[in-house]
Amino acid sequence: MATSKAVELDVGDRTVRVSSPDRVVFPDLGVTKRQVVEYYLAVGDGILGALLDRPTTLERWPRGVFEGAVMATRSDSHGDAFYQKRVPKGAPDFVRTARIAFPSGRTADEVAPHELAVVAWAAQLGTLTFHPWPVRRDDVESVDQLRIDLDPQPGTDYADAAQVSLTLREVLDELDLTGCPKTSGGRGLHVFVPLQPRWSFQQARRATIAVGRELERRLPQRVTTRWWKEERGEKIFVDYNQMARDRTIASAYSLRPNRRATVSTPLTWDEVTEVHPDDFTIATVPDRFAERGDLFATLRSDRDPASNCSLEPALALAHRDEEEHGLGDLPYPPEYPKQPGEPKRVQPSRAKADGGS
Repeated sequence: MATSKAVELDVGDRTVRVSSPDRVVFPDLGVTKRQVVEYYLAVGDGILGALLDRPTTLERWPRGVFEGAVMATRSDSHGDAFYQKRVPKGAPDFVRTARIAFPSGRTADEVAPHELAVVAWAAQLGTLTFHPWPVRRDDVESVDQLRIDLDPQPGTDYADAAQVSLTLREVLDELDLTGCPKTSGGRGLHVFVPLQPRWSFQQARRATIAVGRELERRLPQRVTTRWWKEERGEKIFVDYNQMARDRTIASAYSLRPNRRATVSTPLTWDEVTEVHPDDFTIATVPDRFAERGDLFATLRSDRDPASNCSLEPALALAHRDEEEHGLGDLPYPPEYPKQPGEPKRVQPSRAKADGGS
């Protein structure tokens, strides 16, 4: 098949070259690479607000989203798609970076978008989903967003997460935290909180655990903070480790690599239980954005400084959990070095089997 000629798109003061613009990225919909880039330009203020000056991992699908496509992993680098954590070679000179440190101690220079042309350039490389850190390039050790991931487990779905989020909103309100909900683009729901001053990763993760435990106390039949899948049951898992270093969540307005080309979309609280993730796609979100603007603008301190929140009440709740209930830390992901105060990182069924041998 002949390759279509490259096109040049004006993005602000830049010109972004899009190679093979007619290459199909979402076969079921016939959506091309050029249309993906144009989607990100249509929601430009929103996607740039979500990524602005944040070190960002690029989830690249250079051959598109096709049946049987697989994601490369740490153990197998062969795949049709991959996560780009280091700035790609040959990046334009206008692409800024931020140096971040992984849990292993290794470092990397990640893309840190500061203008829409960077987003368009990344989309031309096959980036569908942007995964920004909850920090800014001027201080990569200090968190300015709390991110709460309501993750439906087998037997539950988005509707269950949406119902749980209403109680989560109550908990956040009691802790003087302003929650901003969005669809994940899949079955889950994300709630972001703007923070000021900034906090450490350890503090943000500890606060998230405290919020999750309070939600679990109020909805014990519907919510879990259990790290091990065998213990979660048919509940909504509050994935507190999404606040650990080098763990990221798909940004608002990011496309998701599925057959429907869904979009992780900001919502109002009134909408949360009335919508379905499939309502928000590459075809529908641009019109919604043009009509309603950026519903995540509250997260931008330059737009709404009054919305910034302190973690002190949530950390006080964490302290009460420790003092009154003996509830300490929870397990980190397996690739992390053992952390001070972390409980034994062994799957319960394996620990029981080892203990009985």
